[in-house]
Amino acid sequence: GAQYGAGSLRDMAWLELRSLSRPESLDPALEVLLDIVADSQFPKDDFERARKQRLVALKAEEQSPSNIASKAYYQAVYADHPYASPVSGTIESVQGINRKDLIDFYETYYVARNGVLVLVGDLNRKQAEALALRFDEVLEEGKKAPALPEVKALDKAQLIRIPFPSEQAHIFIGQPGMSRTDPDYFPLYLGNHVLGGSGFTSRLMKEVRSDRGLAYSVYSYFLPMRAQGPFLAGLQTRVDQADQAVEIVYDTLSRFRDDGPDKKELMASKRNITGGFPLRIASNSDLVQYLAVIGFYDLPLDYLDSFVSKVEAVDSKAIQDAYQRRLHPERMVTVIVGGEQE
Repeated sequence: GAQYGAGSLRDMAWLELRSLSRPESLDPALEVLLDIVADSQFPKDDFERARKQRLVALKAEEQSPSNIASKAYYQAVYADHPYASPVSGTIESVQGINRKDLIDFYETYYVARNGVLVLVGDLNRKQAEALALRFDEVLEEGKKAPALPEVKALDKAQLIRIPFPSEQAHIFIGQPGMSRTDPDYFPLYLGNHVLGGSGFTSRLMKEVRSDRGLAYSVYSYFLPMRAQGPFLAGLQTRVDQADQAVEIVYDTLSRFRDDGPDKKELMASKRNITGGFPLRIASNSDLVQYLAVIGFYDLPLDYLDSFVSKVEAVDSKAIQDAYQRRLHPERMVTVIVGGEQE
């Protein structure tokens, strides 16, 4: 009855186990996880099956305008930085990888000094330490991964049009945004709730959908990572309306950068964020994800305890100041996928 999972993003990978805490359930489930962690052989048949599955998925992504737009966006924003690489790889990289590459990577990075162990559940301190020691016994000590290079700022605007036989254009607009430990994290985070992160009450939704009917959905977000993750605004609209929609998004970004949120917008966003926060940490699965983020990004240990007060402390002036320093519509990347070749 236990659940096991694994995954990866641009700057992290993880293994996870969810089990009942009683020993007769947890112990055998944990033994399976420890066996997986300890075994880095990647049998040939399993490796080739996984390769074929990934190649099929990558071929399918070539038929998805959203995936095409996302890959073009990250490549344009991050250029030669590791964040430019697609999480799922490329057809060329998947075809070129071999078992030794995988084993070498695993043995280099899946080591004790490069990991964070997060436990949430019915365990006391002594039990938690004993469980942690079992992982130490199967993991090599190894070395911590080297720091990521700094993300370079964009020096000019870039418009990328990619033809695709669809009636809808997929549009991504953005730039490098912020890291998890960014000193402007809370002003940027709260400001974006007003700008494009609050659904039907956001500025972008009002300007693009409510006032002009150009899209069903439009949004913006910061995706903070160890280095500067992206700021991204996105929408879908009819191909013949794409240029108009892009113009409205840029106008909205520029006005928000210059003026910041008004008092009513700020209060509504604070109430929405702080009022919903207890529900976001209400379950074990919620807590374990937050604690993993705190551990992986070296955030303060009181991050959850101080989150609400730090949101409440942000005022309009702080948001306006942060956005004027950090948001640069005149140097953003715009990706439009859809329509015929010009």
